[in-house]
Amino acid sequence: MAAAFSSDGEAALRRELRAAPAAAPRSDLDGFYEMGRAAAFVRDGGFRKVALQFPDELLADTVEVAGRLEAATGAAMYVLGDTTYGSCCVDEVAAEHVGAEAVLHYGPACLSPCRKLPVLHIFGQQPLDVGRCTEVFRELYPEQQSCVVVLSDVVYAHAMGELEQQLCPEYPNIIFSRLVCGDPPGPAVPGEERKFGRQFLVKAAGGLQDYAMFYVGAEGLALTSFMLTWNCCPFSSFNPITGCGRHETLNVNRALMRRLYLVERARDAGVVGILVGTLGVAGYLTVLQHLRELLCRAGKRSYTLAVGKPNPAKLANFLEVDIFVLVACAQNSLLDSSDFYRPVVTPYELELACNPAREWTGNYLTDFRDLLPGACAHVELPPAVPAAEVVPDVSLISGKMRATHLCDPPTSQLPPSTALACRDQTWALAEISPAASFLECRSWRGLEQQLGQTPVSKAVQGRRGIAIAYEDEGCEQP
Repeated sequence: MAAAFSSDGEAALRRELRAAPAAAPRSDLDGFYEMGRAAAFVRDGGFRKVALQFPDELLADTVEVAGRLEAATGAAMYVLGDTTYGSCCVDEVAAEHVGAEAVLHYGPACLSPCRKLPVLHIFGQQPLDVGRCTEVFRELYPEQQSCVVVLSDVVYAHAMGELEQQLCPEYPNIIFSRLVCGDPPGPAVPGEERKFGRQFLVKAAGGLQDYAMFYVGAEGLALTSFMLTWNCCPFSSFNPITGCGRHETLNVNRALMRRLYLVERARDAGVVGILVGTLGVAGYLTVLQHLRELLCRAGKRSYTLAVGKPNPAKLANFLEVDIFVLVACAQNSLLDSSDFYRPVVTPYELELACNPAREWTGNYLTDFRDLLPGACAHVELPPAVPAAEVVPDVSLISGKMRATHLCDPPTSQLPPSTALACRDQTWALAEISPAASFLECRSWRGLEQQLGQTPVSKAVQGRRGIAIAYEDEGCEQP
């Protein structure tokens, strides 16, 4: 009977594992991957080493695509199989490891501008039933004078021209957004919106709030970011995979209430961890420095952490951190931290918590570049307030008093996360950090070395086998 419920594990150790068969490559590689445009980009740029970045779902085609491009251009192609952060961002770090001179980015993209390497985005031309999409649009917007802005996932951008030809004769007030890879040239004209790599011109006198949004694509992070950013506009969508359309029922107010709750948590935090979620988006170093200065002026300690793709297990190692702020692209900034030990906020939410000059206006920002000096939403830090003039503030979560004013910038050259303290009776000075202070308060501090206290002994052979049945254990059955 015992064998029916347990075993010695030998069968599991001797079991032969076979790799699952790879997905079959696509038949129309030239059309789906725009091989001609990619080859022209490599030849015109004179690149000799090119990195090909694919998302996981397209890795089955990498060998064929790389081989054809090498034959057409004579350049060496390197496939980036595992991205450092999100697959929607261009992984310049991995490309620089092989000395690549340019990057061909395949699949969905956030269209964030890059810092160093020239990039060509090839989204992959996913099929779209334009006729069915037109029918759904007419059902959702029966009034032909409706003011509607049409947005799309990047993989369906190739079909927006045909959809525009179908709808524009019937709907005179419809506006189709255009994809813009990188920073658009020239300043924005009045009424022009430039966000998330999309560009469109609003013509109504009341501005964008007089328009509805129609999104062509599946539900995901892109749609959520659009709805939070343009929360004054009603949204509807068409899912090309299912062929169905609907009015979006995401409770934007409830989602914003959740984000504003995280702002309150950020105001209560004493130690903040700055998570580096991108190494390729232009301006990320500037916003890191901006956040450090903001936290220092707000009297909070900060750590800068590069942990790759964040998950609950990684961030749970930093128990002394009260809250994390994620510096990533606009699509990956809205991280659902309900499963995390500590909440994760965006740079905009941290500014709402720590910058008294920034007020909640109803406009939500997911692109951290909007916060930088010279950007559309930049707000200067106000001067420090004398201690006698500080207005007391009470936490809405803990009910305790807290400081919300800014301090004067530090004049010393010491890093903001270190301080000098008396170490022992010899009056030696040592640098301490919030992590060291937190460790001192713990009852258990990990394994202790106990140097000179443990007797020296020879190494002996340990037990052999697996935990369920070691070799020196008897096999007696009751």
